[in-house]
Amino acid sequence: FSMAAPASSKIKAVILLGGPKDGNRFRPLSLHCPKPLFPIAGQQMIYHHLRALKKIPGLTEVFLIGLYEEILLKDFVTRISLDLKITLKYYREHITMGTAGGIYHLRDIIMRGNPELLFVMHCDICTDFPLEEMLQFHRSKGDQAKLTMLSVKARPDKAHTYGCAVADESSMVLHYVEKPKSFISDDINCGIYLMSASVVDVFRKLFLQNSDAGSLEPEEMWIERDVVPELIASNSLYLYKSSVFWTQIKSAASAIYANGHYLSVLRKENPKALAANGAGSAAIVGDVLIDPSATVDPTAKLGPNVTIGPGVHIKEGARVKDSIILNNSLLGPHSCVLHSVVGWDSILGEWSRVEGKELVINKNDPTTHEPTRPLFNEKGLLEPSTTVLGEGVNVASNMIVLNSIVLPHKDITSNVANEILL
Repeated sequence: FSMAAPASSKIKAVILLGGPKDGNRFRPLSLHCPKPLFPIAGQQMIYHHLRALKKIPGLTEVFLIGLYEEILLKDFVTRISLDLKITLKYYREHITMGTAGGIYHLRDIIMRGNPELLFVMHCDICTDFPLEEMLQFHRSKGDQAKLTMLSVKARPDKAHTYGCAVADESSMVLHYVEKPKSFISDDINCGIYLMSASVVDVFRKLFLQNSDAGSLEPEEMWIERDVVPELIASNSLYLYKSSVFWTQIKSAASAIYANGHYLSVLRKENPKALAANGAGSAAIVGDVLIDPSATVDPTAKLGPNVTIGPGVHIKEGARVKDSIILNNSLLGPHSCVLHSVVGWDSILGEWSRVEGKELVINKNDPTTHEPTRPLFNEKGLLEPSTTVLGEGVNVASNMIVLNSIVLPHKDITSNVANEILL
């Protein structure tokens, strides 16, 4: 099918960022920077969304909506607008308005110029973004489709942790339940929507209903809870079923999982950006991304699934696997980092070891998504998972940090296992 948009077509997009009170499972990493700006495969989380949107014919503007202070996103918006040559704007909500409320509140700005369609997506997802395919599918349904929801298959025993949709042979959604208590369907909501402009009328109807009901926050509306049932009732919600890679990014473990996927995409699209074995270089195994400003000793060994951030120093004999090493950290001689995230400006002494639990992922199973683990088990003990060092953590020489979460600016002078260090 031709992916070209009609000459008169205008498309805009909204990325929903949430706010600093969201994403508790991502702490302490979100204490340093807004979660949407956390670097995955060398780029901020939402850069990957923007890069995909850039490819859409007819896209004119992208709006970021969230509860973060403007100053925290100002530099990112300015730089990415220039780098990707897109019109990018950030609008701050001062109260939680929900996934639909913020769009309705800014409707005059977003719908200025009468765009035909609006992409809406959550920030904390990692996928291959089949946006052009969604666009073609949505248009094929004509005026009947007011909203198309991206869906992938989930494992039947995990589907209940997501929004689940039931659709007929034409892909029209008949039933939708957000995190059902029993099995409804294995077609899950991916948090990417394509809306026709007429959906704003549905938002307005809900706002008026909330106002008439005496709601203190009539603009608080949710796509999943409020808009979807309205569209199902009018037979105007459709499901675009895809088999692309998709996962949520809710924790450090899922960030490492997403990092591995984006590195594999980079290997296909721009393999020269990844590190390679060669004379005088460190030993490289699999996909490894090293920032040009980082220094890595030739006797170190990196990979697979490793991203080394700007200004990082990795000394002789160090080993890094399945990990993200953030800006200006120092990995001392013969230190070892496995299945972990090392925070900004952290220091690991010589022969120290930072290790988390390995993610057991079947990469051949398309229904494998976020490797979700509860933070605590039934006995109230910390469940072994990815080890996370917050900003400015110092690990003394010869120390071991195993399956632990360490908050910023802590000095580790004794071995730590299965703990949260506050």
